[in-house]
Amino acid sequence: MLKAERCSAILDLVEAKGFVTVGEFMQVLNVSDMTIRRDLTELEAQGKLRRVHGGAQSLNSYKQRELSHEEKKVIHTPEKEAVVKKALTLIEDGDTIFLGPGTTIELLAQQLEARELRIITNSLSVFLILQQKTNLQKVYLIGGELRQKTGAFYGEIANSALQKFSYAKAFVSANAIKGNQVMNASIEEGKTQNVALENSQERYLLIDDSKINKEDFFTFYLLEDLTAVITNQGKFHVEKELEQYVKVIV
Repeated sequence: MLKAERCSAILDLVEAKGFVTVGEFMQVLNVSDMTIRRDLTELEAQGKLRRVHGGAQSLNSYKQRELSHEEKKVIHTPEKEAVVKKALTLIEDGDTIFLGPGTTIELLAQQLEARELRIITNSLSVFLILQQKTNLQKVYLIGGELRQKTGAFYGEIANSALQKFSYAKAFVSANAIKGNQVMNASIEEGKTQNVALENSQERYLLIDDSKINKEDFFTFYLLEDLTAVITNQGKFHVEKELEQYVKVIV
């Protein structure tokens, strides 16, 4: 493998996993410890990754700026569609379900087929999609304070309303998963997601593999308390790292 190809593979691996040990690099790339350490030093000098004890870390493992709704809509679309395809198989006629905010959940709402469903959501975008479908039994939009960046209602009014409902299944998304933690950028929005999850019999997290081994500001739930994580099979199979905490559907 040429050096340029090796460095490109190193960056791909770091971006996919967030943190990679020297030993993992050696195993995947079949090169020596000395070669990996030299490559990591050069890549850090170029500002492409961060050297840490025992390996390297992605510069994007924690992103200070939350992407806008419009930015999120146009990235990782094939991966999100793969996630949604699996989630659809879990929804049955007659279900009462909660749909949270997020572009992956919006794709799920768009692809719901004709069936008798009762849906509760705190996402204005999801509600606007669902109101176009005449086949649904009922759709409820939970109000409250509107977070403009995500189009989600949150806060005391939203939480109080959600506590009065009980769902067969809840489908939510997140900005990041780190270890056992499910994370997003907003304390208030995260707390509202938590209320909905706690009132559901089955709890599903829909997330593409770019969010795995990343960090965000607020932990609103734990993987071990979910029914399952639904994700796509990424290039480096990072989804396998979640299996120590929760069932993973890929």
